Amino acid sequence: MATPIIELQGITKTFGTGAGAVTALKDVDLTIYEGEIFGVIGLSGAGKSTLVRCINLLEKPTAGKVIVNGQELTALSQKELREQRRSIGMIFQGFNLLMQRSVLDNVCFPLELCGVGRKEARVKAQKLLERVGLESKKDAYPAQLSGGQMQRVAIARALATDPKVLLCDEATSALDPTTTLSILDLLKELNRELNVTVVIITHEMKVVEAVCNRVAILADNKIEELGTVEEIFRQPKSLAARQLIVPGSQAPSRESFGAGRFWRLTFDGSEKTEQPLVAEMVLRTGAPVNIVFADTRALNGRIYGQMILQLPENELAVTEMGRYLTESGVSFEEVI
Repeated sequence: MATPIIELQGITKTFGTGAGAVTALKDVDLTIYEGEIFGVIGLSGAGKSTLVRCINLLEKPTAGKVIVNGQELTALSQKELREQRRSIGMIFQGFNLLMQRSVLDNVCFPLELCGVGRKEARVKAQKLLERVGLESKKDAYPAQLSGGQMQRVAIARALATDPKVLLCDEATSALDPTTTLSILDLLKELNRELNVTVVIITHEMKVVEAVCNRVAILADNKIEELGTVEEIFRQPKSLAARQLIVPGSQAPSRESFGAGRFWRLTFDGSEKTEQPLVAEMVLRTGAPVNIVFADTRALNGRIYGQMILQLPENELAVTEMGRYLTESGVSFEEVI
Protein backbone atom coordinates (compact mmCIF):
# COMPACT_ATOMS: atom_id res chain seq x y z
CA MET A 1 0.00 0.00 0.00
CA ALA A 2 1.23 3.50 -0.85
CA THR A 3 2.13 5.65 2.17
CA PRO A 4 0.55 9.11 2.39
CA ILE A 5 3.15 11.83 2.86
CA ILE A 6 0.92 14.92 2.41
CA GLU A 7 -2.70 15.05 3.61
CA LEU A 8 -4.87 18.12 3.28
CA GLN A 9 -8.14 17.82 5.18
CA GLY A 10 -10.87 20.40 4.65
CA ILE A 11 -8.44 23.18 3.77
CA THR A 12 -10.06 26.59 3.40
CA LYS A 13 -8.14 29.82 2.97
CA THR A 14 -9.82 33.21 3.10
CA PHE A 15 -8.02 36.53 2.74
CA GLY A 16 -9.57 39.53 4.46
CA THR A 17 -12.79 39.76 6.45
CA GLY A 18 -16.33 40.92 6.04
CA ALA A 19 -17.65 42.09 2.69
CA GLY A 20 -14.14 42.33 1.24
CA ALA A 21 -13.16 38.75 2.09
CA VAL A 22 -11.80 36.61 -0.76
CA THR A 23 -11.85 32.83 -0.53
CA ALA A 24 -8.83 31.33 -2.32
CA LEU A 25 -9.48 27.69 -1.33
CA LYS A 26 -12.71 26.00 -0.32
CA ASP A 27 -12.77 22.77 1.70
CA VAL A 28 -9.94 21.05 -0.19
CA ASP A 29 -9.18 17.39 0.60
CA LEU A 30 -6.07 15.91 -1.00
CA THR A 31 -3.72 13.00 -0.33
CA ILE A 32 -0.30 12.74 -1.99
CA TYR A 33 1.72 9.55 -1.62
CA GLU A 34 5.39 9.03 -0.87
CA GLY A 35 7.55 8.93 -4.00
CA GLU A 36 4.97 10.48 -6.33
CA ILE A 37 5.43 13.27 -8.80
CA PHE A 38 2.07 14.95 -8.30
CA GLY A 39 0.72 17.78 -10.41
CA VAL A 40 -1.75 20.51 -9.46
CA ILE A 41 -2.97 22.39 -12.52
CA GLY A 42 -5.45 25.17 -13.06
CA LEU A 43 -5.98 28.45 -14.81
CA SER A 44 -4.83 31.74 -13.28
CA GLY A 45 -6.73 32.56 -10.10
CA ALA A 46 -7.72 28.96 -9.39
CA GLY A 47 -5.85 28.93 -6.07
CA LYS A 48 -2.80 26.83 -7.08
CA SER A 49 -0.11 28.94 -5.42
CA THR A 50 -2.19 29.35 -2.28
CA LEU A 51 -2.60 25.58 -2.13
CA VAL A 52 1.12 24.86 -2.35
CA ARG A 53 1.93 27.57 0.21
CA CYS A 54 -0.56 25.97 2.59
CA ILE A 55 1.37 22.68 2.41
CA ASN A 56 4.38 24.21 4.20
CA LEU A 57 2.27 26.80 6.03
CA LEU A 58 3.76 29.82 4.32
CA GLU A 59 0.03 30.54 4.20
CA LYS A 60 -1.82 29.33 7.28
CA PRO A 61 -5.21 27.86 6.36
CA THR A 62 -8.30 29.56 7.73
CA ALA A 63 -9.70 26.09 8.43
CA GLY A 64 -8.60 22.48 8.04
CA LYS A 65 -5.54 20.34 8.75
CA VAL A 66 -2.20 19.97 6.97
CA ILE A 67 -0.38 16.71 7.71
CA VAL A 68 3.10 16.15 6.26
CA ASN A 69 5.07 12.99 6.95
CA GLY A 70 2.73 12.13 9.81
CA GLN A 71 2.99 15.52 11.52
CA GLU A 72 0.00 17.85 11.73
CA LEU A 73 1.72 21.12 10.86
CA THR A 74 -1.31 23.22 11.75
CA ALA A 75 -1.00 22.06 15.39
CA LEU A 76 2.72 22.84 15.84
CA SER A 77 4.37 25.73 17.61
CA GLN A 78 6.49 28.10 15.51
CA LYS A 79 9.70 26.40 16.69
CA GLU A 80 8.35 22.94 15.89
CA LEU A 81 7.12 24.17 12.52
CA ARG A 82 10.58 25.50 11.63
CA GLU A 83 12.02 22.06 12.38
CA GLN A 84 9.44 20.29 10.22
CA ARG A 85 9.94 22.68 7.31
CA ARG A 86 13.44 21.29 6.87
CA SER A 87 11.81 18.22 5.36
CA ILE A 88 9.95 20.37 2.80
CA GLY A 89 12.01 22.03 0.07
CA MET A 90 10.53 24.65 -2.24
CA ILE A 91 11.47 26.20 -5.57
CA PHE A 92 9.81 29.20 -7.18
CA GLN A 93 9.19 30.70 -10.61
CA GLY A 94 11.44 33.65 -9.76
CA PHE A 95 14.33 31.52 -8.39
CA ASN A 96 14.63 33.72 -5.24
CA LEU A 97 18.42 33.52 -5.14
CA LEU A 98 20.57 35.90 -3.09
CA MET A 99 22.17 38.07 -5.76
CA GLN A 100 25.13 39.18 -3.58
CA ARG A 101 26.13 35.61 -2.81
CA SER A 102 27.99 33.17 -5.03
CA VAL A 103 26.28 30.04 -6.31
CA LEU A 104 28.02 27.94 -3.65
CA ASP A 105 27.05 30.34 -0.88
CA ASN A 106 23.43 30.35 -2.06
CA VAL A 107 23.29 26.58 -1.61
CA CYS A 108 25.04 26.88 1.78
CA PHE A 109 22.51 29.41 3.06
CA PRO A 110 19.81 27.02 4.40
CA LEU A 111 22.53 24.92 6.03
CA GLU A 112 23.84 28.00 7.80
CA LEU A 113 20.33 28.70 9.10
CA CYS A 114 20.26 25.16 10.49
CA GLY A 115 23.53 25.71 12.34
CA VAL A 116 25.73 23.53 10.11
CA GLY A 117 29.42 24.52 10.23
CA ARG A 118 30.86 26.43 7.28
CA LYS A 119 33.26 23.70 6.16
CA GLU A 120 30.64 20.96 6.33
CA ALA A 121 28.09 23.16 4.57
CA ARG A 122 30.46 23.93 1.70
CA VAL A 123 31.30 20.26 1.18
CA LYS A 124 27.63 19.35 1.02
CA ALA A 125 26.79 22.30 -1.23
CA GLN A 126 29.55 21.28 -3.63
CA LYS A 127 28.09 17.76 -3.88
CA LEU A 128 24.62 19.18 -4.53
CA LEU A 129 25.95 21.41 -7.31
CA GLU A 130 27.56 18.35 -8.87
CA ARG A 131 24.21 16.55 -8.72
CA VAL A 132 22.45 19.34 -10.61
CA GLY A 133 25.32 19.71 -13.10
CA LEU A 134 26.66 23.09 -11.96
CA GLU A 135 29.88 22.25 -10.14
CA SER A 136 31.83 24.48 -12.55
CA LYS A 137 29.67 27.51 -11.61
CA LYS A 138 30.21 27.40 -7.85
CA ASP A 139 32.08 30.73 -7.77
CA ALA A 140 29.76 32.53 -10.19
CA TYR A 141 27.00 34.92 -9.12
CA PRO A 142 23.30 34.57 -10.08
CA ALA A 143 23.49 37.52 -12.51
CA GLN A 144 26.08 35.56 -14.52
CA LEU A 145 23.77 32.55 -14.99
CA SER A 146 21.01 31.68 -17.43
CA GLY A 147 17.46 31.12 -16.18
CA GLY A 148 17.87 27.35 -16.32
CA GLN A 149 21.12 27.52 -14.39
CA MET A 150 19.55 29.72 -11.72
CA GLN A 151 16.72 27.23 -11.31
CA ARG A 152 19.25 24.41 -10.93
CA VAL A 153 20.92 26.41 -8.15
CA ALA A 154 17.51 26.88 -6.53
CA ILE A 155 16.91 23.12 -6.73
CA ALA A 156 20.31 22.39 -5.16
CA ARG A 157 19.51 24.86 -2.38
CA ALA A 158 16.11 23.24 -1.79
CA LEU A 159 17.82 19.84 -1.43
CA ALA A 160 20.35 21.09 1.12
CA THR A 161 18.30 20.00 4.15
CA ASP A 162 17.54 16.52 2.69
CA PRO A 163 13.82 17.15 2.25
CA LYS A 164 11.30 14.36 1.81
CA VAL A 165 9.05 16.69 -0.21
CA LEU A 166 9.96 19.18 -2.94
CA LEU A 167 7.32 21.81 -3.76
CA CYS A 168 7.62 23.46 -7.19
CA ASP A 169 5.50 26.59 -7.63
CA GLU A 170 5.41 27.35 -11.38
CA ALA A 171 9.11 26.44 -11.36
CA THR A 172 9.43 26.26 -15.16
CA SER A 173 7.08 29.06 -16.21
CA ALA A 174 9.90 31.56 -16.75
CA LEU A 175 11.98 29.15 -18.85
CA ASP A 176 12.09 28.38 -22.55
CA PRO A 177 10.75 24.97 -23.74
CA THR A 178 14.15 23.29 -24.07
CA THR A 179 15.29 24.46 -20.63
CA THR A 180 11.93 23.44 -19.17
CA LEU A 181 12.44 19.87 -20.38
CA SER A 182 15.93 19.75 -18.88
CA ILE A 183 14.62 20.92 -15.49
CA LEU A 184 11.77 18.39 -15.62
CA ASP A 185 14.27 15.64 -16.45
CA LEU A 186 16.30 16.70 -13.42
CA LEU A 187 13.22 16.54 -11.18
CA LYS A 188 12.43 13.04 -12.47
CA GLU A 189 16.01 11.99 -11.74
CA LEU A 190 15.88 13.37 -8.19
CA ASN A 191 12.53 11.71 -7.59
CA ARG A 192 13.90 8.37 -8.77
CA GLU A 193 17.30 8.50 -7.07
CA LEU A 194 16.42 10.27 -3.81
CA ASN A 195 12.81 9.07 -3.52
CA VAL A 196 11.82 12.68 -2.87
CA THR A 197 8.12 13.37 -3.39
CA VAL A 198 7.66 16.16 -5.93
CA VAL A 199 4.58 18.40 -6.04
CA ILE A 200 4.39 20.53 -9.18
CA ILE A 201 2.08 23.55 -9.39
CA THR A 202 1.57 24.61 -13.00
CA HIS A 203 -0.81 25.99 -15.60
CA GLU A 204 0.96 24.14 -18.42
CA MET A 205 -0.31 20.75 -19.54
CA LYS A 206 3.05 19.93 -21.16
CA VAL A 207 4.61 19.89 -17.68
CA VAL A 208 1.99 17.46 -16.35
CA GLU A 209 2.35 15.26 -19.44
CA ALA A 210 6.12 15.12 -19.11
CA VAL A 211 6.58 14.12 -15.47
CA CYS A 212 3.49 13.62 -13.31
CA ASN A 213 2.00 10.36 -12.07
CA ARG A 214 -1.26 11.85 -10.81
CA VAL A 215 -2.85 15.24 -11.22
CA ALA A 216 -5.49 17.37 -9.51
CA ILE A 217 -7.48 19.88 -11.56
CA LEU A 218 -8.12 23.02 -9.54
CA ALA A 219 -10.94 25.38 -10.53
CA ASP A 220 -13.13 27.83 -8.65
CA ASN A 221 -10.83 27.36 -5.62
CA LYS A 222 -11.57 23.66 -5.20
CA ILE A 223 -10.47 20.35 -6.71
CA GLU A 224 -12.69 19.58 -9.69
CA GLU A 225 -11.03 16.33 -10.72
CA LEU A 226 -8.32 13.97 -9.47
CA GLY A 227 -6.70 10.89 -10.98
CA THR A 228 -3.78 9.48 -12.90
CA VAL A 229 -2.62 11.58 -15.81
CA GLU A 230 -3.72 8.91 -18.28
CA GLU A 231 -7.18 8.59 -16.69
CA ILE A 232 -7.85 12.29 -16.92
CA PHE A 233 -6.46 12.59 -20.43
CA ARG A 234 -8.55 9.63 -21.53
CA GLN A 235 -11.85 10.89 -20.16
CA PRO A 236 -11.86 14.37 -18.60
CA LYS A 237 -15.11 14.75 -16.69
CA SER A 238 -15.12 18.40 -15.64
CA LEU A 239 -15.25 21.50 -17.81
CA ALA A 240 -12.02 22.72 -16.21
CA ALA A 241 -10.23 19.49 -17.16
CA ARG A 242 -11.49 19.64 -20.73
CA GLN A 243 -10.37 23.25 -21.09
CA LEU A 244 -6.89 22.43 -19.80
CA ILE A 245 -6.35 18.99 -21.23
CA VAL A 246 -8.23 18.97 -24.50
CA PRO A 247 -8.18 22.52 -25.84
CA GLY A 248 -9.90 21.05 -28.89
CA SER A 249 -13.09 21.12 -26.84
CA GLN A 250 -12.97 24.76 -27.91
CA ALA A 251 -13.02 23.71 -31.56
CA PRO A 252 -14.38 26.09 -34.21
CA SER A 253 -18.15 26.38 -34.29
CA ARG A 254 -20.17 24.24 -36.69
CA GLU A 255 -21.14 27.33 -38.67
CA SER A 256 -17.50 27.93 -39.62
CA PHE A 257 -17.18 24.56 -41.37
CA GLY A 258 -19.45 25.30 -44.31
CA ALA A 259 -21.73 22.83 -46.06
CA GLY A 260 -21.53 19.06 -45.69
CA ARG A 261 -21.49 16.47 -42.94
CA PHE A 262 -18.84 16.38 -40.23
CA TRP A 263 -17.75 13.84 -37.63
CA ARG A 264 -15.80 14.49 -34.44
CA LEU A 265 -13.42 11.62 -33.65
CA THR A 266 -12.17 11.25 -30.05
CA PHE A 267 -8.85 9.57 -29.35
CA ASP A 268 -8.77 8.21 -25.80
CA GLY A 269 -5.31 6.67 -25.58
CA SER A 270 -6.36 3.11 -26.43
CA GLU A 271 -3.96 0.86 -28.33
CA LYS A 272 -6.12 1.15 -31.45
CA THR A 273 -5.35 4.85 -31.74
CA GLU A 274 -1.66 4.12 -32.25
CA GLN A 275 -2.51 3.04 -35.81
CA PRO A 276 -2.94 5.43 -38.80
CA LEU A 277 -6.72 5.12 -38.52
CA VAL A 278 -7.80 7.91 -40.86
CA ALA A 279 -5.44 6.76 -43.60
CA GLU A 280 -6.59 3.16 -43.20
CA MET A 281 -10.23 4.26 -43.28
CA VAL A 282 -9.71 6.16 -46.55
CA LEU A 283 -7.89 3.23 -48.13
CA ARG A 284 -10.61 0.77 -47.07
CA THR A 285 -13.52 2.87 -48.35
CA GLY A 286 -11.81 4.44 -51.35
CA ALA A 287 -13.36 7.79 -50.39
CA PRO A 288 -11.32 10.82 -49.22
CA VAL A 289 -12.10 12.95 -46.18
CA ASN A 290 -11.08 16.49 -45.31
CA ILE A 291 -9.49 17.12 -41.89
CA VAL A 292 -10.90 20.51 -40.89
CA PHE A 293 -9.69 20.53 -37.29
CA ALA A 294 -7.30 18.45 -35.17
CA ASP A 295 -5.91 18.70 -31.67
CA THR A 296 -4.11 15.54 -30.62
CA ARG A 297 -1.10 14.80 -28.48
CA ALA A 298 1.02 11.80 -27.48
CA LEU A 299 1.23 10.78 -23.83
CA ASN A 300 3.37 7.77 -22.89
CA GLY A 301 3.13 6.55 -26.47
CA ARG A 302 -0.68 6.88 -26.65
CA ILE A 303 -2.72 9.39 -28.64
CA TYR A 304 -5.29 11.68 -26.95
CA GLY A 305 -7.43 14.46 -28.33
CA GLN A 306 -9.91 14.91 -31.16
CA MET A 307 -10.25 15.48 -34.87
CA ILE A 308 -13.09 16.79 -37.05
CA LEU A 309 -13.53 15.27 -40.50
CA GLN A 310 -15.63 16.47 -43.41
CA LEU A 311 -17.29 13.39 -44.89
CA PRO A 312 -17.69 12.44 -48.57
CA GLU A 313 -21.09 12.70 -50.25
CA ASN A 314 -21.15 8.95 -50.93
CA GLU A 315 -23.47 7.57 -48.21
CA LEU A 316 -22.29 3.99 -48.71
CA ALA A 317 -18.72 5.13 -48.05
CA VAL A 318 -19.86 7.05 -44.94
CA THR A 319 -21.61 3.93 -43.63
CA GLU A 320 -18.47 1.87 -44.20
CA MET A 321 -16.37 4.54 -42.43
CA GLY A 322 -18.64 4.39 -39.41
CA ARG A 323 -18.37 0.61 -39.33
CA TYR A 324 -14.56 0.79 -39.54
CA LEU A 325 -14.28 3.34 -36.72
CA THR A 326 -16.61 1.29 -34.51
CA GLU A 327 -14.56 -1.84 -35.10
CA SER A 328 -11.40 0.14 -34.33
CA GLY A 329 -12.76 1.36 -30.98
CA VAL A 330 -12.72 5.05 -31.89
CA SER A 331 -15.59 7.15 -30.53
CA PHE A 332 -17.20 9.46 -33.08
CA GLU A 333 -20.26 11.68 -33.32
CA GLU A 334 -21.82 13.91 -35.91
CA VAL A 335 -21.14 17.63 -35.48
CA ILE A 336 -24.47 19.40 -35.78
